[in-house]
Amino acid sequence: MKKWLTVLALLLVFGALAACGNSNSTSSGADSKEKKELTIGATSGPYSDMVNKAIKPLLEKKGYKVKVVEFSDYIQPNLALANGDLDANLFQHKIYMENFAKEHNLDLSEVIVVPTAPMGIYSNKFKSLDDVADGSEIAIPNDPTNLARALLILQDHGLIQLDPSANPLTVSEKDVKENVKHLQFKPIEAGQLPRTVEGVDLAAVPGNFALAAKMDLTSALALENMPDDYRNRIVVNTKDLNEPFVKDIKEAVESKEFEAVIDKEFQGFGKPKWMLERQN
Repeated sequence: MKKWLTVLALLLVFGALAACGNSNSTSSGADSKEKKELTIGATSGPYSDMVNKAIKPLLEKKGYKVKVVEFSDYIQPNLALANGDLDANLFQHKIYMENFAKEHNLDLSEVIVVPTAPMGIYSNKFKSLDDVADGSEIAIPNDPTNLARALLILQDHGLIQLDPSANPLTVSEKDVKENVKHLQFKPIEAGQLPRTVEGVDLAAVPGNFALAAKMDLTSALALENMPDDYRNRIVVNTKDLNEPFVKDIKEAVESKEFEAVIDKEFQGFGKPKWMLERQN
């Protein structure tokens, strides 16, 4: 009897160990399971459209279930990303991302730069920049980042000359050393610039605000040669940068299918350097 009790006890011990091993194995498998449900945030308008039309379908082909959350401001998308409500977002350029992360003590990283609506010079009075009259009034953004972009467009087209020693990312009216057409600068809040097209000779309008106002990007007298630092990018929390879902998002954007949707649905959007180099 004692012998059988000993055997029974050993069987119970081995059974418990086996069950524990299976439990640990199951738990480990669950922990390593790849994330297949994604929530991506974007500002309402062209960038939420880009996620819905050009990115979401490609991720769904990879087996993901994708939810797109739209935002009407530039604050909440990064806060929602940082607190885990989002897995990624699309709405900001590099300078904004870095400044916001620093101010709010966040650890954010870009995944890939995407085609972005460029700033343009619009006019209902002139058909080309060659026709611009001396002393014309031009509405320009009153924030430093967008102002610098507007002045660089004017310089690229020979209307002004900026101080060569000025930082091209932070130049302002005080850095204008030569004003060929004696343009009169009228600083306006960027979101109000589309409305000024009717009342001024020229207006420098950021692409996102132009699209929100139903303006045709291709009707601009000039579109900016946008540096990649000003193009929007997909952003994630730095801790997630090496996760499989981030790799799959990057692959989706790098695909020919993504570029085909951009060419069809987002005409006038400036393509990032990596996409242009692929075409050459």
